Amino acid sequence: MMLKIEDLIVSYGGIEALKGVSIEVEEGKIITLVGANGAGKSTTLRSIVGLVKPKSGKIIFEDKNLQNVKTQDLIKMGITLVPEGRRVFPNLSVLENLKLGAFVRKDEANIKSDLEWVYSLFPRLKERTWQLAGTLSGGEQQMLAVGRALMSRPRLMMMDEPSLGLAPLIVKEIFRIIKEVNKKGVTILLIEQNANAALHIADTGYVLETGNIALKGTGKELLSNDDVKKAYLGDSVHL
Repeated sequence: MMLKIEDLIVSYGGIEALKGVSIEVEEGKIITLVGANGAGKSTTLRSIVGLVKPKSGKIIFEDKNLQNVKTQDLIKMGITLVPEGRRVFPNLSVLENLKLGAFVRKDEANIKSDLEWVYSLFPRLKERTWQLAGTLSGGEQQMLAVGRALMSRPRLMMMDEPSLGLAPLIVKEIFRIIKEVNKKGVTILLIEQNANAALHIADTGYVLETGNIALKGTGKELLSNDDVKKAYLGDSVHL
């Protein structure tokens, strides 16, 4: 198992945000965590990358306990995060943002070919190489955030709400790219409120409700589950 979270408990000021969450992320797969706002999805991700300290539980990446690893060292282990809200560097160009994604790498020739790969995934970014990231549309900034993460050559890419605030057509495009990236061997852990879109591409899905895993199954199983339909599939973008 590439990533294993066991019985994770996280508290904020005495209130338990995660109440014993266990998740397995198998190498080469797309795993998604869906749930309403405040269910604990982002807290789970923040715990993995060391931005939140769990009260108890384990986070194991390939037999290594991530709680002993500094956040900035995760990228050297092949773990990257596409944060919620994109977080691109607005005063830098598209190209400069992408190059920052490769800052821990020394293999210049491969960096060049990876840049071409990112541009082939996102032709719109290629057209805007010299444009300042802050002047891009929301959808283009999301593409840039994904491209920047890919420039670190991740083995595990975690994504926090990539569809948030984007038009349906752009959401479709982002999810098509996620599938494409996964086909190239990158394992994906996807946190998403748009349950419909996420479960359509997921190998395995977990439904998080107020800090607990309420359901687990294949993407297909959860899509056809009546409780999931009722709670999460009302007005999501259909892919």
